[in-house]
Amino acid sequence: MEYMNTASAPAEEPRWLTEEEQRVWRAYVHATTLLEDHMDRQLQRDAGMPHIYYGLLVKLAESPHRRLRMTELAMHAKITRSRLSHAVARLEKNGWVRREDCPSDKRGQFAVLTEQGLEMLEQAAPGHVAAVRNAVFDRLTPEQQKSLGEIMEIVAEGLQPNEAGADLPWLR
Repeated sequence: MEYMNTASAPAEEPRWLTEEEQRVWRAYVHATTLLEDHMDRQLQRDAGMPHIYYGLLVKLAESPHRRLRMTELAMHAKITRSRLSHAVARLEKNGWVRREDCPSDKRGQFAVLTEQGLEMLEQAAPGHVAAVRNAVFDRLTPEQQKSLGEIMEIVAEGLQPNEAGADLPWLR
């Protein structure tokens, strides 16, 4: 097999977005940026926490015994382990989460939702679901809701390769 010097090979022409694709992309970025800001502001105002912390509390509440390994929680939240560690430290400071060492793995830890954390989540949930409903579901027909869900699943699936060595936030 011969060595091919790719540095001198002509670059492939980029597949530029069409005008319609640009419109769709920019609408998506605009909407998701505004939506995340809207959710953060609502939760900060009503519960004193950012949206990411709310999501962590929800995932713990849905887990058996309200506990998950930190690595699994990072995977569900789609964030780096470092960012999760910082978030859990803040949640611990509020008394909403505690860490427990993993008995089978000296390096592993569990995040555990406390009773106080569950109470905070139960207080925050009605306002949050109202904000989500108002911002998204009340604006879409049932058909649009179904399409949005299907589209987002396809996009997420394409960004989460299953092969070893995939560059995903929770693996960093």
